[in-house]
Amino acid sequence: MIQGTDEFGGSYENRARFATMILKAVREAVGPFFPILIRISADEFLPGGNTLEDTLKLLEYFQEEADIIDVSCGLVDSIQYQIDANYLKDGWRTYLATAVKEKFNKPVITVGNIRDPKVANEIIESNQADFIGLGRQFVADPQWPLKVKEGRLDEIRKCISCNIGCSGHRIGLNRPIRCTINPSVNEGEAYKNQKVKKPCNVVVIGGGTAGLEAACTAAEVGCMTFLIEKEDHLGGLSVEISKIPEKKRLRDFPDYLIRRASKLKNLITFTNTEATIPFVEALKPDVIVNATGSTPLLPPITGLRENIDRPQSSVKGILGMINNIDNYPMDMEGKKVVVVGGGAVGLDVVEFFSNRKAEVSIVEMLPVVGKDLDIVTKVGTYALLEKNHVNILTSTALQEVHPDHFIVKRNDQNEQLDFDYGFVCLGMRSYSPLMKDLTDAFEDKDVEIVNIGDSVRARRIIDGTAEGRNILNTLKTKGYLE
Repeated sequence: MIQGTDEFGGSYENRARFATMILKAVREAVGPFFPILIRISADEFLPGGNTLEDTLKLLEYFQEEADIIDVSCGLVDSIQYQIDANYLKDGWRTYLATAVKEKFNKPVITVGNIRDPKVANEIIESNQADFIGLGRQFVADPQWPLKVKEGRLDEIRKCISCNIGCSGHRIGLNRPIRCTINPSVNEGEAYKNQKVKKPCNVVVIGGGTAGLEAACTAAEVGCMTFLIEKEDHLGGLSVEISKIPEKKRLRDFPDYLIRRASKLKNLITFTNTEATIPFVEALKPDVIVNATGSTPLLPPITGLRENIDRPQSSVKGILGMINNIDNYPMDMEGKKVVVVGGGAVGLDVVEFFSNRKAEVSIVEMLPVVGKDLDIVTKVGTYALLEKNHVNILTSTALQEVHPDHFIVKRNDQNEQLDFDYGFVCLGMRSYSPLMKDLTDAFEDKDVEIVNIGDSVRARRIIDGTAEGRNILNTLKTKGYLE
């Protein structure tokens, strides 16, 4: 990092001079009894940037005028630490605040993915910090403090730190803030004050996050609601993805939805149940919500279907990888892993194996990997790829799949990529096998059929959650709500 050579650069005293001048001017303006709070980046987590040791020395010059020190970290180029990535643990930054507190004996605020009230209490009770700073958690659930105070911990909608609707929209796209898990950022839970004015039966097919949100919302406004799920558990793809260690925070959302559903007496859930037309008809629906999700995309590539997730082959898709996740050793040094697909799912696989010291290559048809990632995840992912020396093959297309190697085309030339473990993660495609039958069966009946989430088109959780809550508009259109 380049430092100035004037009175504001070079030595610690010079580098602290600007902050010192500001704080002294503020103190002179507000007087001795007005509290002043300063926020610092205690460690910039960049080569040449300030470390915690540097910050503690810099603070010596201007901390006297501050009453409270808000201790953060990171810069724009290390934004995955400034706005925490989802794999970072609750309260992971607290050691920075504790160091400042111990040296200067002043009240400090700590931040950093703090979603669990138990972690927050532990930080305060152990005197590691004096205040807890929350930001995105209040976007996800503005009632977090009230629910904690009243002991309703199982009702908390914990932020999953996906950074899609908040940072991704506000910083990356310059759009208003949204939230993956809170489809009513502005209105909160006011929708629950609405109640249907006449009996209404709602049948939801598919118990993933989109289907659960639709079912819960319908039941909360008074509909008799039936949720049908063919698996033995609810939560859909989000439950599966959360089995990847770096993605375990994601599990908080389906768990919240499942608890929410379990408390609604007018929501009846059928698991291990295949939705059939006769079964749906027997429930006498007024509204049917199809939320059957998505399935891995398998294009007509030579050898793909014959080799993926087969006993004789080392090639797996994302679900095959997850189902086998406990069998991969922690130390995979010397093992070759090739991942085809540079989207979010493929990069999750790359992260998993590169963190285990495998020799990882990633193949992507586009000129870049992670094109659609939010800004925080993108910066963190690129840093991880560089740190773990991942071999990135962009503008490269999969041609053939074999049990122990891929044939890819790059620069108009075919290349063979050998592997110990190969993964094909080319995205997901919508899965809605019942839609035509539902449309035919209820064509002459006054039944509204809506298709939501990935069963429309494979997208992000945020889209399915929003469409699940949109059941309210369907009910209004049909005259069940004002």
